[in-house]
Amino acid sequence: MAKIKKFFRYENVGMLFVLPAFLYMLAFVGYPIIHNIILSFQDVSAGNLVKGTRNFVLFDNYLELFGDSVFTTSLWNTLRFTVSCLVFQFIVGFALALFFSKRFSFAKPVRGILLVPWMIPITVTALMFKLLFATDIGIINFLLRSLHLIDKNIEWLTTPGTAMFALICANVWIGIPFNMILISTGLTTIPKELYESASIDGAGKVQTFWRITLPLLKPTIESVLILGFIYTFKVYDLVYVMTSGGPVNATHMLSTYSYKLSFEMFKYSKGSAVANVLLVILLFVGVFYIRATTEGEKE
Repeated sequence: MAKIKKFFRYENVGMLFVLPAFLYMLAFVGYPIIHNIILSFQDVSAGNLVKGTRNFVLFDNYLELFGDSVFTTSLWNTLRFTVSCLVFQFIVGFALALFFSKRFSFAKPVRGILLVPWMIPITVTALMFKLLFATDIGIINFLLRSLHLIDKNIEWLTTPGTAMFALICANVWIGIPFNMILISTGLTTIPKELYESASIDGAGKVQTFWRITLPLLKPTIESVLILGFIYTFKVYDLVYVMTSGGPVNATHMLSTYSYKLSFEMFKYSKGSAVANVLLVILLFVGVFYIRATTEGEKE
């Protein structure tokens, strides 16, 4: 009894507030992850699921995956999609952050309006871009025909190369506000006295950008790129709504291929293995992010 009273002292009250969230995460995040890992080492499909026979096959599912051409394509598509989106949304977001850091009329309202794409549900954005890139009724084809840039409609979402381009455009549109707001926040932490001192010493805008702005924004840039990588690498709903991984597996990501294996082909163990590959990659990136942020705080 004395130990219980000692535990409920004032300095331990914080643990009690954290306990409900910890139990929630344990039940709805921890258990599914552990169950998924175990499932990937078993042979579970629609045939033996009803019978309840779950034979352990150890790493057979993973070895089969790395010999699967669709998995290799999905992995390559995920990396290409993620890097392409990061590059374009970071450049545009950085430029907008620099632009709106200047003091001029309507800067704050316009910056607030630009946050709307990030606030709209991804499913709604996917449906909107699916209509924009539609072959017959799409606005993109209509504008290109009106400008006499094309003679016939481009099948954006049913051609491998253009389908990936459409997905990248949609995700960049979503990610630009995220990059802009974080970089804008980082710009506010840079002391204005540094820019004043640099101007007195005769430094130009280009020199102050390379010598002051970029070095002091390094922690912010690292956070933006790593978080952007994590959010983009696990993309699912945008791809599923716009292309469903097609045409001919050309836009399959690891997440969509895992869904297809599990809920369309009913190869649950193999689908779990794909999800675990995705988990491991993001886990490494997450550890790198934690190390980068903690080292930045120490400096």
